[in-house]
Amino acid sequence: ACPRLPVTNCCSLPSSCPSLPPSLHLSLPPSLPPSISPSLPPPLRINGGDFNHFPDDLEFADIVQRAEQAIENGAFPERISQGSSGSYFVKDPKGKIIGVFKPKSEEPYGHLNPKWTKYFHKLCCPCCFGRGCLLPNQGYLSEAAASLVDTKLGLGVVPKTKVVYLASETFHYSAFDRAKSRGKKYALEKVPKVGKRFHRVGLPPKVGSFQLFVEGYHEADYWLRRFESDPLPENIRKQLQSQFERLVVLDYVIRNTDRGNDNWLIKYEKPGEGQKTSSDSCVKIAAIDNGLAFPFKHPDEWRAYPFHWAWLPAAKVAFSQETRDLVLPRLSDMNFVQDLCEDLYEMFKTDKGFDKTMFERQMSVMRGQVLNLSQALKDGRSPIQLVQMPRVVVERSRSGGHGRVVTLGNAFTQTFHCKRPFFTSW
Repeated sequence: ACPRLPVTNCCSLPSSCPSLPPSLHLSLPPSLPPSISPSLPPPLRINGGDFNHFPDDLEFADIVQRAEQAIENGAFPERISQGSSGSYFVKDPKGKIIGVFKPKSEEPYGHLNPKWTKYFHKLCCPCCFGRGCLLPNQGYLSEAAASLVDTKLGLGVVPKTKVVYLASETFHYSAFDRAKSRGKKYALEKVPKVGKRFHRVGLPPKVGSFQLFVEGYHEADYWLRRFESDPLPENIRKQLQSQFERLVVLDYVIRNTDRGNDNWLIKYEKPGEGQKTSSDSCVKIAAIDNGLAFPFKHPDEWRAYPFHWAWLPAAKVAFSQETRDLVLPRLSDMNFVQDLCEDLYEMFKTDKGFDKTMFERQMSVMRGQVLNLSQALKDGRSPIQLVQMPRVVVERSRSGGHGRVVTLGNAFTQTFHCKRPFFTSW
């Protein structure tokens, strides 16, 4: 007789063991644990539904489920032509775009990036390959982590982003993965008894960041040029300034190394366009493309990777009292900062290449950014004055520190990062 084995979604009976007769299935006691099912195995999944669980965010879970249903029904994600990596517009069953998915394996330096620009960059110019201050192929975590920081600080400028698993024919897979998928489908069709033993039929799910799609937004340059020729009413200008300051806070805390005026968006509803009066008009900012943030050191090699918003007129205006009241109480609380680091740790450690030492270096840079930002808000400085402050790293205390070190309690030390990149803006 075949030994009784627990059957879960992740395993099946060995091939040498015959199938149990139906009578044995019906005679199983009702007190079996949930991991053992008295019925037939669950239907084989083609997508990544077994991995996507968001019990604390049912609305987001519903959106991801609709995306999975759309893929199974043939409404496949559509690759975005812009950019240097494989990213995709994800649709719902009706064909409406509901999100942007960026697989880890198709990031700019991923092994399955469908766009060749970065490949030639690596091949022809290896000395300038990549960004020396960033960990490679962690862009999807950076996207999700930026959304987490945005939520914790109450900024509301990053569209909700989480780590998700999806599989689609339109994603870029290796020839081996596609051949393996075809073989499983053929086996299921021709030899059902063998095919039913497969846990998954189809292409393997890809892990990546899933960011909710925002409608009615344009690139910042689109509106900023129009605002120069057609100035905004004073109340709308203050709204834009407040939103802009939230973008500055986000980018500075996560040390975004890729913030140009083409990867943050503005939505402006003019009077008469769905608004009753000018006082009902609103302007909002969406910070997208946060995949090149959370460096493990300040840029100190060739390029400085500056914040391009620092050259805007709005960057010369001191931070408003509204912004100070929003973020300063949180950033000044080291317990809050430590809780934020722990939440980021829980997220980053899910990556197969996670390195705790490198993660701690990333958090040291972020703590230094938080320290500078807190001081700038207390002193009533402007964003341009903020980015001109000395770069700081706040590390966990350890003996034998070097450089100009100031003790922050018993847990951390502050070190000024003096090395500057060859090309710098300030």
